[in-house]
Formats: sequence, C-alpha cells, structure tokens
Amino acid sequence: MDHYHDDGQQRSATSPLKGRGATYDPANRFSPTRSQQVDDGWWQEATPDRIATVTATESAKSALSWNRSPDLPFDRSINPYRGCEHGCIYCYARPSHAYWDLSPGLDFETRLIARTGLVERLTEELCKPGYVCRPINLSGNTDAYQPIEAEHRTTRALLERLLEWRHPVTLVTKSALILRDKDLLSELASRRLVRVMVSLTSLDTELKRQLEPRTASPRARLRVIGELADAGVPVGTLVSPVIPGLTDHELERLLQAARDAGASTAGWMLLRLPREVAPLFEAWLEAHYPERAGKVMSLIRQCRNGQDYDSRFGHRMRGQGVFAELLDQRFRKACRRLGLSRRSDSGLDSGLDSGLDSGLDTDSELDTESFRPPHRQGTLF
Repeated sequence: MDHYHDDGQQRSATSPLKGRGATYDPANRFSPTRSQQVDDGWWQEATPDRIATVTATESAKSALSWNRSPDLPFDRSINPYRGCEHGCIYCYARPSHAYWDLSPGLDFETRLIARTGLVERLTEELCKPGYVCRPINLSGNTDAYQPIEAEHRTTRALLERLLEWRHPVTLVTKSALILRDKDLLSELASRRLVRVMVSLTSLDTELKRQLEPRTASPRARLRVIGELADAGVPVGTLVSPVIPGLTDHELERLLQAARDAGASTAGWMLLRLPREVAPLFEAWLEAHYPERAGKVMSLIRQCRNGQDYDSRFGHRMRGQGVFAELLDQRFRKACRRLGLSRRSDSGLDSGLDSGLDSGLDTDSELDTESFRPPHRQGTLF
C-alpha cells in the first residue's frame, strides 16, 4: 500500500525511515486540496533516506491550557513544544499537528514548533486575582524534555519560576534529559511541589527503537527513576501505552523493573488511536511486524467496542471487554505484590501515552498553600 506526502512525494508504508516513527505523511484533514505523485516517465529525485528536523518558533499568546476531562487528574498544563522529535508512532498528540497546517505523520516528528515567551505569559496568568493554585502538568501533550529542550531550555526556565513562586508541578517524560534539572526537581521535592512519572513501554531495546525511535533506552529510563528517587524526588512509572499482542506480555516485568529502580507509584493506559493515528499505526505494524498486524488490530478492536478507537470518557484510557479487564486485573495484582501505589486510587487509574496524560493524583500530596503569586513589576523596596 502506498501513501502520499502533502507535497506530492510518495512514500511506501513498507519502507520506514531510519530514526523516524511514521512511515508516511497522511494528508492534512483541514487542507482544501490534496496532491498525488504519478509516474509520468520523467526523471524524479529519489526519496531521501533521512529527513532533518526543522524547528520554527511561535510567540505564545497564553501559557496555560485548561481541560475539564473527568479522565485526567489535572485541569491545567503547559506545552513548551508542538510536535515531538521522539517520533512515537502511537502518540495521541499527532492529530493536533494538522491545526498548524502540517501532517500528523512525519511532519509531526520533523517539523517542530518551539513556543517563546511562556514564562512571561505564565507570570501574567498567575497574577490574575481569581487564580486558584492547583498543580500544573508540564506538559500535557508532547514531551517537555524532547531533544530540542537541550537548546531552548524552556522547561528549565519554567521550573525555575515555579520553584520561585512555590507552585506545584507534575511531569511525565521518557527522556533522560530530565536529569539535567535534578537540582531544581530535588529542591521542588523538598517543598512537596513536584512529582515525576517516567513512561515505560517495553524492555526490548529493538522494539523500543522502532516504536519510539528517538526516546531514551529502557535502561536509561530506569536509571532516571533511580537517580530521581535517590535525589528525593517522588517518582513513579507509567506503563503506557500497553499494546495488545505486542507489549502486553511485559506488563509485570516493567512494573518489577521500575520498582527495583526506585519507583513508588505506577499507572497504565491502553493504546489510543484517535483520527490519523490509527492508519499511521497500522502502516507501522505492516512495515515492522506484518506477521502480527492482524492479531494486534483485532485485539485493539476487541477493547474498543469493535472500532480502532473509542473516545468516550471513562473508556478511552482503559478500553472495555474481557481483554481490557484482564490487563487491569494484572496491573492491580502486580502493584499489590510489588508494593506500588496506583495512580490514582480514586476512580480511574489515569495514564499517559506519547506522550502524556499524567496519571497523577496530585491534589492530596502536593503543596498548594505555599504559592506566592509573581509580581508583574518589581517592588520599590
């Protein structure tokens, strides 16, 4: 099966690019026109084996994103970056790239947007008289510690200000770059202002490389858990996404490895395939695991009421049916055996995929009383 890039360049679903998750660029669903490459006998340039990452900047008009989802344990988040170079093929944030006139496929992981002015916008928003302090999730869409953070340092700048203002924050990541900020995280932790969840998908390094091509290795993520725990930072693991027929057999081993590394809490989430993510994931399966593709998609649909995805609140994170219930039972039993607290024990044990629904029951554990609102201007004394 062939797929087509918006600029007319054809890509084959059976020819993945090195270091990238998506095998093609699906058409932008908001575009009024679509183009298709046709062989007319004239010479054409060969498709490149690699695509470079390009980063643009966007001046932020606001910092906080708000949600009222009953599936999430936080109501506000900050997203320093649009798109994510990690390239996780399953990332539920991929469809959002279409809003920027880009494709949710290869564009999502190669054409990134770094938001500028977030500290200034956040200062303004936290100064508002009616602001009520509750934990901010950093970030709720794409990984705040993806590779371009090493250059832009927006996440660190935000953490510095949140520490200064005594504002609680939660983070979820699959990057070892978070250890750069261990000093800030340790100080935040000493004031009960932070909790970190490290996402684990598989202990199989080859599967990880294909599934999440530019993320930290499983060993590196376990090291992150250990170093943060040693620094006094409350840290847990998010086994997410659990992919039926591909990674579900690792559930107990992932929890065991995380606990042994120093994790005290755990959450899980079933694979989500909204909008363009479903065909992208199917193409990825055909490219990397063609012998399993049929079984994996069949199990996913069994957990999603016969569809690729079920977006209903209360179902989208966990799924339904016998297989989904079995996964939840296995998770709960393993947590009891290992002494891991489940996130959250009240209601849905929310989780995070590509990225990034947090699975953190933050309100009862993080300090919201010590918040000191920032000043727009310096005082005279």
